[in-house]
Amino acid sequence: MNNTFEFRLLNEFQRDFPLCPAPFAELAARLGVAEKAVLGALEKLRREGKISRVGAVFAPKRIGASTLAAMVVPPERLEAVAAAVNRFPEVNHNYEREHRYNLWFVVTAGSEERLQASLAAIVQAAGYPLLALPLLEEFHIDLGFPLDGQPGKQVAAAHRVAPAAPIDEAERRLVSVLQEGLPLFIRPFALIAERIGASESEVLGRIGRWLEEGAIKRFGVVVRHRELGYRANAMVVHDIADERVGDVGRALAEEPAVTLCYRRPRVLTEWPYNLFCMIHGRERAEVEATIADLRRRHGLEDCPHDVLFSLTRYKQQGAHYA
Repeated sequence: MNNTFEFRLLNEFQRDFPLCPAPFAELAARLGVAEKAVLGALEKLRREGKISRVGAVFAPKRIGASTLAAMVVPPERLEAVAAAVNRFPEVNHNYEREHRYNLWFVVTAGSEERLQASLAAIVQAAGYPLLALPLLEEFHIDLGFPLDGQPGKQVAAAHRVAPAAPIDEAERRLVSVLQEGLPLFIRPFALIAERIGASESEVLGRIGRWLEEGAIKRFGVVVRHRELGYRANAMVVHDIADERVGDVGRALAEEPAVTLCYRRPRVLTEWPYNLFCMIHGRERAEVEATIADLRRRHGLEDCPHDVLFSLTRYKQQGAHYA
């Protein structure tokens, strides 16, 4: 295996992963290598922390419920509180950011009721109140991470987030297995089918339908950007007039530098911002220059905003809905 092969595996198969009985053999055929080379490379990348898994990235609030949450934690208590928050399996991302609200995490659960119960339990365990900022409207949440500088974005469209449709017990069993990632096995979907008491064709068909319906945003290699050198990562938040937020959100979502873009609620007087976007880069100065350029070109220089650079990553894993 060489670096070009590894790079292609990381960059080209974050989406459009082959949904077929022997997907790793299909990847090998596309790359011109042996199937065991693909399986070995993926296992190596996982051990090195460069990928978290191969599998489904579920859309926020399409299956189950989720929210972004933030806390104000005294610096001397931050490590202990982050550890307390991390003990909850519902927490899948947890970061320290540069702001008065310095601890930011994502919470997912199988239902809105379980989500609210989890948030209450987190507050009790952490000892500090939290700010819940559920997703209201998405402009760009692909969660892929192009490594070649060629995002190839399409025209962005706003999608209001409706309550999740209920799933049956068979689907819930499938979600519980998929959220752990695809087994690195020659027939991974057959193995999943055996675990949940279904057929391989049923598993492949359900995954395909979830992709068509948008419940799964993409299926493929899930990279970890920090391990790949993208360590200057900023969450940029703006206070945009409600009548403009859709237009501005769609415009920012189409920018190659913007990796995520969505609307969340203001929580006055604590949190005045309603438009969020993420920008990842290798150097802080590069990201700061990008933010200034975006604000200038999109007429946002007079809009109140804040930039929250990530500092410590306390947790990063796939969402657990079941």
